[in-house]
Amino acid sequence: MSKLKQLAGETVLYGIGSILPRMLNFLLVPLHTIDVFTRAEYGTVTELYAYVAFVNIVFMFGMETAFFRFASNPSSNTKRIFNLAHTSVLLISVPLSVLFILFSSPIASSLGVAQHPEFITWLTLVMLTDAAVAIPFAKLRLEKKALQFASAKIISVLILLILNYYFLKIKYDPTINVGYVFLANLIANSFFILFFLRTLLSWRPSYDKEITPVMLRYAYPVMLTGVAGMTNEMFSRLTLEWWLPDNFYTGLSKKDALGVFGACYKFAVLMNLGIQAFRYAAEPFFFSNAIGKNSPLLFAKINHYFIITCCIVLLGISINLDILKHLIGEDFWVGLSIVPILLVAYLFLGVYYNFSVWFKLTDKTYFGTWITVGGAIITVVANFLLIPIFGYMGSAWAALACYLSMTVACYAIGQKFYPVPYKFIPSLVYLFSAIALIYSINRIEFTDQILATALHILFIAVFIGVAYLVERKNLSQEK
Repeated sequence: MSKLKQLAGETVLYGIGSILPRMLNFLLVPLHTIDVFTRAEYGTVTELYAYVAFVNIVFMFGMETAFFRFASNPSSNTKRIFNLAHTSVLLISVPLSVLFILFSSPIASSLGVAQHPEFITWLTLVMLTDAAVAIPFAKLRLEKKALQFASAKIISVLILLILNYYFLKIKYDPTINVGYVFLANLIANSFFILFFLRTLLSWRPSYDKEITPVMLRYAYPVMLTGVAGMTNEMFSRLTLEWWLPDNFYTGLSKKDALGVFGACYKFAVLMNLGIQAFRYAAEPFFFSNAIGKNSPLLFAKINHYFIITCCIVLLGISINLDILKHLIGEDFWVGLSIVPILLVAYLFLGVYYNFSVWFKLTDKTYFGTWITVGGAIITVVANFLLIPIFGYMGSAWAALACYLSMTVACYAIGQKFYPVPYKFIPSLVYLFSAIALIYSINRIEFTDQILATALHILFIAVFIGVAYLVERKNLSQEK
């Protein structure tokens, strides 16, 4: 089997474990935005989960990537590296969790949910369980046990769906309201502890005076990169209320606008889910194939086909928003114009992840920190300048500016340390063709929805067909 087919197969398996659960999780959006929560209430959910995303990065401290780096060494003791990595994660996440729970009341007050300090406790425990299973999940990826990975993720999200429906439709108490979302998340996360119980019981607290400091030095820049990267992704959700002028949107409060932004953002996240599935498979793949003399050429081909796949996703979602919009409440449709821009932004984020292989393989992870911090600065400045003028559309453009600049910077620096012959012109042709199709198709006003959907499917099929004909020769040469 060719290495590209191997990677594609593993990506599909990880896709089952990451995309399918998130797609199932997406089914919560209609429940939340159509049946239960107002725009402002959904804005609260969006805001609190944005903070959770930041803290999760700190809890895990980049040790997943460090685990891959050190456990992939043929001479290393994988069990020993697992114990060291898991110990490091718990030594960071447990004390922080205790602090958050002890100070849950003032934290809740500062976040606008003063009457519900239990929300902070529940979300803290969600983050702690995420941290507790981070290295066990990484171990499954290293061992290429994608089916077990997928099974755990799918079962957890099914529990989450059932609990959301039960809490919000059967046992609903308006005094808890959005808190049910966090409580359901905590209970569903607890399943992971049971799933990995044997692995967790086999863990032994460990410290190695030589290996542990080296792992922490490797992981620290990865963690900072993660924080900066999360700034790029979540910062707009935290600052939209700060920098959006009063009465910017007629009939919408600032919290309403945040709810609209958060709901429409869900469509763009579909692109990110595919990227995440690819990363799960690609990260150990890149490490295991780094020493081959043809590795740079292999990495270039992977990036090219990755871009083609992302263009298909970009096209498929953007021209079918007239159908997909019914997955969210009608009150949230006003923000759908941000979706294509965010999809392109995420495409560049995926390309950046491909380009970033050079600093992970050369142990120069600090470059990743600087590049991502630079992106975070662009995110902050662009949001500050654009939100007062364009509202949440400004946040979408800020995301695109950030990820595009990171991609360019990572390529420019990486070619000096680990040259890879990326296929820029052919890849850009696919991207601009997809964008041109989206712009042209979305300008057509259809009166018949069935006809519109049929034509949209036809355009997607033609795009895929042309891509296959163009790439068929190269694909047939893979061995």
